[in-house]
Amino acid sequence: MRAALEHAATAPGAQAERPAKVRVEGVSKAYPGPDGQAVTVLDAVSLAVADGEFLSLVGPSGCGKSTLLRLISGLAPATGGRIVIDGRTVTGPPPGVGFMFQRDTLLPWATVGQNIAVALELNGTPHAARAARIAELLQLLGLARYEHYRPSALSGGMRQRAALGRLLAYGPDLYLLDEPFGALDAMTKMSMGRELLRIWSRDAKSVVFVTHDIEEAVGLSDRVVVMEGPPGRIKREYRIGLPRPRDFREVRLLPEFRQLCEIIWQDLGQTPG
Repeated sequence: MRAALEHAATAPGAQAERPAKVRVEGVSKAYPGPDGQAVTVLDAVSLAVADGEFLSLVGPSGCGKSTLLRLISGLAPATGGRIVIDGRTVTGPPPGVGFMFQRDTLLPWATVGQNIAVALELNGTPHAARAARIAELLQLLGLARYEHYRPSALSGGMRQRAALGRLLAYGPDLYLLDEPFGALDAMTKMSMGRELLRIWSRDAKSVVFVTHDIEEAVGLSDRVVVMEGPPGRIKREYRIGLPRPRDFREVRLLPEFRQLCEIIWQDLGQTPG
């Protein structure tokens, strides 16, 4: 229990023990407001994500969690500071980064298999190898019988599985996930969390995961970062010492899990916004 609750020793912006995959260095972001004055969304945010680390961002709405994800992905430029991935400053969408949005963004006219094939085409997988890779991913995600279904014929959970399959097909070294399960019912959300944790445990890629669900964050992560705002700043970081491999459902029964969730909830309760 003591190891699991060594949570508050990490100051905002502290370095991870493993080599950094991502470094966010004093990053700010401002947008023009309706009166022409700049509105600061992020203010001097510093953060390191280790190679192979699963890190979650939590915080109130409007604190800049999704904005930070977009800056890391290169989809939007920072106003100040810089972001470095694998030693290179981000000036646009970098290679090897995959983004999964709140909505599945599947191509509505394409089947599940065809949606996954798009990612294989983008990453240059030889045409002769694509069918086998699609079949492997469909089996992995429990979607083998739905290969020829279009998104409109699928449930929300199956659509998210298909979107995750497309992301896995692309094969990024860094996964950016913006509340990908936020719109799902509790049972489907639990199922998707277990699936994501199983896949991550196998591949050990770096993940930055945005969520409003504290239990989801603690159940999945190596580290939970609490943000406050607006403007967005990092308030505190919590190392999650719960043992791995970790079952996303069973870990919730541990008293250490409940205590970690309660501590983070209390921290969020003191967060402005």
